[in-house]
Amino acid sequence: MSQPSDRPQHKVSRRRFLRLAAAGGVAVAVPGVLGAYGLVFEPHRLTVERIDIRSRRIPPALDGLTVGVLSDFHRSTWISQAYIAQAAQQLMSMRPDVVTLTGDFVMSQWLAESAGAALRDVAAAPLGAFAVLGNHDHWNDAAAVTRGLETGFAGAGIQILFNERRILSVRGTPLHVVGVDDVWEQKADLSTALRGLPRDAPAILLAHEPDFADRAAAAHPFILQVSGHSHGGQVRLPLVGALRLPWLGSKYPIGLQRVQDSAMLVYTTRGIGMVQPAVRFGCPPEVTMLKLRSA
Repeated sequence: MSQPSDRPQHKVSRRRFLRLAAAGGVAVAVPGVLGAYGLVFEPHRLTVERIDIRSRRIPPALDGLTVGVLSDFHRSTWISQAYIAQAAQQLMSMRPDVVTLTGDFVMSQWLAESAGAALRDVAAAPLGAFAVLGNHDHWNDAAAVTRGLETGFAGAGIQILFNERRILSVRGTPLHVVGVDDVWEQKADLSTALRGLPRDAPAILLAHEPDFADRAAAAHPFILQVSGHSHGGQVRLPLVGALRLPWLGSKYPIGLQRVQDSAMLVYTTRGIGMVQPAVRFGCPPEVTMLKLRSA
């Protein structure tokens, strides 16, 4: 014969049962909804960032110059050519003076040509478009990726800078655009890219990995470094921030920051693509317009 329990017996009413069941359902459903949002909606919710770059190093003639930024396409089965073209069209609708593309174009060399072709709209930038490669571009047969991108870029006026610089003329004032090859793969050669550049010449640097900015600032008084690589972390939680950041993308992982112990600025875009896991949360893809402002 069983003994009576010492615990008081509570009869659960139908209403209480339904409330408990509903609460349990919400607890199960909320992670599912958030997961679906991060997998389906936010990864393709392109947002526009308009940022003023204020610096005493910007001469008055360059005041108001606009620099469009796209980065980290990661062309793949989950990032289509049409989506990359959409981002390019959105950027060009803002009429940037010059366009910069900061690497990680593809996840496979077989998709390089399509990634390049998707960007043909940037040919409308009056001062041209310039690109540097990222680590993923080197991890997928860099020679084949370069050939594919150059073919895709044909007719778009996009120039890939391999430790090189170009001089733009803005109302009679030169602006030097310097680009280094990938830092992670030890392909960056800033000294070669800077050869012959006067120290007082206004210059911006394209480098895929943002944490290269410390080395760059020590080498030349750049106005700005433009980078990608980190994706802003892809997943950012309130009060926590990024859950994970890549090597060379943790010190300056997102947005506009001043480089330590210098007047140089670095802007790190969240990019438009993803790496696995192919999810974004609290960190939507971005199309960026930077405007130079003489302080």
